[in-house]
Parts: sequence; C-alpha cells; structure tokens
Amino acid sequence: MKADLFDQRRLLELQAVDTQLTQLEQRRRKLDADPALATATQRLRGLGDKAAHLSGDLADLDRDIERVEREVELVTRRAEGDRTRMASGAATAKELEGLQSELESLARRQGTLEDDQLELMERRESVETELETTRGQVEQAREALARIEADRDRTIAQIDAETDDAGSTREALKIAVPDRLVELYERIHARQPIAAAELVGRRCGSCRIEKSPADMIPIKAAPIDEVLRCEECGCVLIRTELPQSKPTTLASEEELKKYT
Repeated sequence: MKADLFDQRRLLELQAVDTQLTQLEQRRRKLDADPALATATQRLRGLGDKAAHLSGDLADLDRDIERVEREVELVTRRAEGDRTRMASGAATAKELEGLQSELESLARRQGTLEDDQLELMERRESVETELETTRGQVEQAREALARIEADRDRTIAQIDAETDDAGSTREALKIAVPDRLVELYERIHARQPIAAAELVGRRCGSCRIEKSPADMIPIKAAPIDEVLRCEECGCVLIRTELPQSKPTTLASEEELKKYT
C-alpha cells in the first residue's frame, strides 16, 4: 500500500489517542472495583445489619418486659384479693391457712418476677445503648461512603469529559487520514492495542523487537510513501527519522542513506 509519509505519521497521533482512550477505560473499570468503595459499602452493610439485629433484640426485650409486668400485676391483684378475704373475717381457719400459704407463694413469685423484670430492664438499657452507638456508626459510615461516591462521581465525570474530547480528536484525525490507511489501521487495531508504532533505529515501537541488519535492507530500500508492516507484530511501522516535511516525490538515495 502507498500512502504519503505525512499521512502515515498521522497514524501515530491516532494511536496516541487510542492509547489514551484505553487508559481512560481502564481507569473507569478500576473505579468500579475500587477497594475503598467496596470496604465502605461492606462496613455500612455490616453496621446496618447489626443495628437491625439490635432493634430486633430491643423489641423482644420490650415484649418480655411487658409480659413480666402483666404477670406481676396479676400476682399483685391475686395477693390483694387474698388479703381482702382474710381481713373480711368470713374465712374459716382452714381457708385462712390456705390463703396465708398462697400469699407466701405469691410473694415468692412476685419476687422472682421483679428480679426477672430488673434483669430484663438492665439488658434493655445495655442493648439500647449499644443500638444508639451503632446507629451513630451507621451514620458515620454512610457519610464516609457518600464522600467516596462523590469523589468517584467527580472522577468519572472527568474521565467521561476526557473520553469525549479524545473521541472528537479521533474522529477529526480519521477524517484527515486517507480512508484506505484508516481502514488498515482499524483492522489491525481490532486485533491488538497498538496498530501503528514508530520505528526507532532498528526497534519496533510496538513489539520492541530489534530488526536485524538483513531485515533493515528492504525497509531502507522502500520508498518513503510505502506503508511498512512489522513482520513480528503486524503493526504499521512509521519512519519518523525520515524528513518531517510533507514529501512531494519519492525519497532520493541520499535521504535513504540517512535512515538507519
């Protein structure tokens, strides 16, 4: 394929833009897998689960306390009824003995219930304190996650803006390069990241393999407008060590001798 050397060198600009686009895409993927974001999200989820569990424990304790309070109330009413019966003078001696025994049993039961009630209330206070602490930690974790997400969103917006700019530059470069040359570049770029690279001395800028002196003979002999390909990686080799001005004729033998 023949193409003006000036147009061939434009491929290096196109390659630079494509490399930038690849790097921007990699940065975007890295943000999606940001360990700080994952850690903050996991911490918030863990604290949220802990708060929910403590809230459940608190609700269970409230139910237990309410149940014990009802039992204490029943025992108290029963004891008051027994004492009223005893004070009425209508009870027989045997009934009085039974009422007295029952009052003692009710007193023991009330004592046990009140101990249980006290223990439950102490546990409730402990759980409530822990829940309040956890809720504070949840809020702090939520704020930390929000800051990380905000930083991430700003970076993504910057990446998107740079991607748009690079995309516009790429389209402009494609228009400035002959279609056949662009088509060749695109075919190569579809297979590998680097489709066009500078030939520096005897080294390919893509695969970094140095050409042998024998390999350089046809390269040096090729006209300036000949589109060269690296035999190792297949990329377009751009001869930047040749004159930088846009050529109007094929290279002279003197120009070729300068290319090493």
